[in-house]
Amino acid sequence: MKKMHVPRFFVFSFFLVFLPLVISGCASNTLSPLGPATYDGDVPLYLIGPGDNVNMFVWGNGELSSSVPVRPDGRITTPLVEDIMASGKTPTQLARDMEKELARYIKNPVVTIIVTGFTGRYSEQIRVLGEASRPQSLPYREHLTVLDVMISVGGLTEFAAGNKAKIIRTVDGKQSEYAVRLDDLIQDGDISANVDMFPGDTLIIPEAWF
Repeated sequence: MKKMHVPRFFVFSFFLVFLPLVISGCASNTLSPLGPATYDGDVPLYLIGPGDNVNMFVWGNGELSSSVPVRPDGRITTPLVEDIMASGKTPTQLARDMEKELARYIKNPVVTIIVTGFTGRYSEQIRVLGEASRPQSLPYREHLTVLDVMISVGGLTEFAAGNKAKIIRTVDGKQSEYAVRLDDLIQDGDISANVDMFPGDTLIIPEAWF
């Protein structure tokens, strides 16, 4: 059987026609985008963590009021109450627990807890990796957005591929990845690229390919 000869220019033309279709097919397998920051919905409650400072006020019993740090093991020690777990609780939850403990010694204690020097649990912190000027972990704040995070880490390096950044988020034990447009946000001022950050989010900023 005679072998068919296909002209090179035909092969090259075929490549140019179908290459965009291949690229388009690959591009469709992208990360899910996040919508602009909305400030709507329920704000996650702050959970006390090691490194936080806890101010405890016992109404009518000033001698029992104190300001103590949360130890690395997550516990605090206060007058009359030793080694009570504080990490992982909201200030209100800790106040109710302290009232139960103090009820052994005083009648109807009323406790208020105020947290200062916020650090938060490690699982609640925001982590920034890759081509940020100062990669680091940040405590979560109410209504925290990716723009707030970028200000805290000093912006992007000159080698960053900001529009290829992604947020890794775990919800109900399931991990998802979302696309973030940092170049559009920081360089072009596109506020629609500003998205909410959730406790425990990890922001990864890759290096650009030159």
